Amino acid sequence: MCSRYSLTAPPEAIGKLFAVATGEGFPPRYNIAPTDPVLIVRNSAMGGARELVLVRWGLIPSWVKDPRGFSTLINARAETAIDKPSFRGPMRHRRCLVPADSYYEWTGGRGAKQPHLIRRTDRAPFALAGIWEHWLGADGSEIETMAILVTEANGDVRALHDRMPVILAPEDFDRWLDCKPGTADMVRDLLKPSPEGLLEHIEIDRRLNNPRNEGPGLQTPVRTTLF
Repeated sequence: MCSRYSLTAPPEAIGKLFAVATGEGFPPRYNIAPTDPVLIVRNSAMGGARELVLVRWGLIPSWVKDPRGFSTLINARAETAIDKPSFRGPMRHRRCLVPADSYYEWTGGRGAKQPHLIRRTDRAPFALAGIWEHWLGADGSEIETMAILVTEANGDVRALHDRMPVILAPEDFDRWLDCKPGTADMVRDLLKPSPEGLLEHIEIDRRLNNPRNEGPGLQTPVRTTLF
C-alpha cells in the first residue's frame, strides 16, 4: 500500500517532468500523510491542458452523504478499482498523477516499527497513478479528494510489503490523464508493478513514524539495500 510519501524536488523539476506550470512553487514536504492537502496533476476541464492543483488525500465518493462519518479511501486496489462503486467513476473520468520523490513502508512489530524510504535509484521525482473526486454537500460545501492506485509489489520492495503504488512512466502520462473516452479499459495495462531495478529502499529515522514530524532529517539513512 502507500500510506505516506514525500515531495521534496524543486518546483522546476516538477514543472519539467509533468509539463505543467508550478506558479510560485511549493515547499518541500518529507512526511505527507492521509488527510493532508497534496498536489496532483490533471487535465483541466477548460481545454484539457495540464494543471497542478491541491486536493485532500483520502478519496470521498460523490455518493457519501456526510464525510464526517466516512473512512476516507487513501488507496485503490488496481485489480478491482475499475469495477468498485467507490472508484468506478473516478477511474473512468477523473484520473490524475501524484508527484512524489519517495514513499515509505514499515517493518517490525508494534512499538518497534522501522520506516523505510523507497525511491528511484537515480533519485529523480516520479508520478504515482491517482484518481480524484469532487464531493458536493447538501449545504453547498465542496471538497476535492484523491486516492493512489496500488498493485502487487515487485522484487525491489517485496521484502517490505506485498503491495506498492503504481508508478507511471512519463511516456504514459498523456494516456493516463486522457479521460475523454469515458472508460478505463484503455489504461488497464498501466496498472502493474514497476520494472525490476527501478527502486531502492533505505532504513531511515524512526521519527518519521509520527506524521506531525517534518524536515530532511527524517530521511537520514540507517542502511541502504539495493536490488
